[in-house]
Amino acid sequence: MPLHIRPLVADDRVVWGQMWCDYLSFYDTTIAPEIYETTFARLIAPTNLVQNARVAELDGAAVGIVHYIYHAHNWRTEDVCYLQDLYVKDTVRGQGVGRALIEAVYAAADANGTPNVYWMTQDFNKTARVLYDRIGTLTPFIKYSR
Repeated sequence: MPLHIRPLVADDRVVWGQMWCDYLSFYDTTIAPEIYETTFARLIAPTNLVQNARVAELDGAAVGIVHYIYHAHNWRTEDVCYLQDLYVKDTVRGQGVGRALIEAVYAAADANGTPNVYWMTQDFNKTARVLYDRIGTLTPFIKYSR
């Protein structure tokens, strides 16, 4: 069965939670259980057009997720799209799943009239950066947080 990208649905709660937990662990991050529940509810709510998610399936099994958010931008008339989280299971990396998820976000953003998609990663995420360098443009911006 070929790779299939589809919207996140309520039945994905367990597998989504496992993949998002693995993603957060990679970044040495934990979040409270209520954040998992709130985030999942927002991602599947048909009335929430700002926060979105897609699932990658390979041979009928969920193997990757991507979360993206539309928001206003003071330098543009149209919204922009922030690709916030991208995760692909270790067992299928290198098979085009990450690229397909990013391209699905590009397509969704284009359909939404949101032609600019951006994302961030840690400098140590060398495997992902190989892909990102092929399909995106590295910017000179440095992120600060409080």
